Amino acid sequence: MCPGAVWPRLSLVSERGLTHTDPLGRARMVDVTPKEATHRRAMARCRVHMQPETTSKVASNAITKGDVLAVSRVAGIQAAKQAAQLIPLCHPLLVGAVTINFTIGDDYVEVETQVETVDRTGVEMEALTACAVAALTIYDMCKSFDRAMEIGELALWEKTGGRTGHWRREGAPLLNSVPTEVGRALPIEEEIDTLIGGANSGLES
Repeated sequence: MCPGAVWPRLSLVSERGLTHTDPLGRARMVDVTPKEATHRRAMARCRVHMQPETTSKVASNAITKGDVLAVSRVAGIQAAKQAAQLIPLCHPLLVGAVTINFTIGDDYVEVETQVETVDRTGVEMEALTACAVAALTIYDMCKSFDRAMEIGELALWEKTGGRTGHWRREGAPLLNSVPTEVGRALPIEEEIDTLIGGANSGLES
């Protein structure tokens, strides 16, 4: 800076309306203790873009590392419960249910996650974290066959509950509009038991 120049005045962070910093700009966790616990849901989506040959192998369960979608589903469920450990100012909360669905296109696999809770803050970050980790797991499972895969379009598509109420991205499907074979958001333990039970029945046959 040139001699004699005057530094511009820096306004207090609170003047800019940021909730995760104090007036001096230091990080803080928002106080949610005065809030009432309410039912909240969030849905997120992303896509893993890949070669058409890769999607065919995923669809036919021909990836040598294992069942790509089953492993990615469990990874996403685990990730939803760990969001507060990964994101510094994200509140720990009780994740009540997680649903993870996949849509296989010609050259992509789309991941859709839905998370529910009854708590004082929303589950947007849990849904986004689950979506991202499920997509990363797809990449990990398929990378030996297709290292050029790309993960993109990660976004919140819908949320309900809380002070701001209902929000839905334009063009988003209705929350909980999941494939008929899934039907509803399963509690985490039931979801994992279903996966394990399915794997065991395959071994027995």
